[in-house]
Amino acid sequence: MPDARSPVGQALQRIRQADAGFDPAAFLAGAEGAFRMIVAAFAKGDRETLRNLLSADTYAGFEQALVTRETAGERQRTEIRAVHDMAIEGADLRGSVADITVRIISDQVNVTTGPNGDIVSGAEAVTELTDIWTFQRDLSSADPTWKLVGTHAA
Repeated sequence: MPDARSPVGQALQRIRQADAGFDPAAFLAGAEGAFRMIVAAFAKGDRETLRNLLSADTYAGFEQALVTRETAGERQRTEIRAVHDMAIEGADLRGSVADITVRIISDQVNVTTGPNGDIVSGAEAVTELTDIWTFQRDLSSADPTWKLVGTHAA
């Protein structure tokens, strides 16, 4: 957890003041669950799960990647073998909208195969990946779901 005196720690305190039920440790546990669900849903092409967990803009990017993969006749297999570390890297509260950015270090197997079953990208080997994901929630909403609004590799 960020030091309470740091800018990120102070932003987390402001989020907690706006939402008394907010707990950073519980948020991280939920973020890990969301990470696992989103990665699996993307690999399977499960649009319904993605729509529920992603903002509209983020979903549009994922949808485009799915269409590209499907048009090429490719399939993706992803296995998260372990999540080694999750840390809150950033937090912000603008009005009632909170953003929290999380660094996720995981071991994954990612393989994309073409129509004939040959590997077109990735490998059967376990690879350590570091992702930076940003989740957002309108704290004035009754919906407790934090939506994924941004991703990039570190």
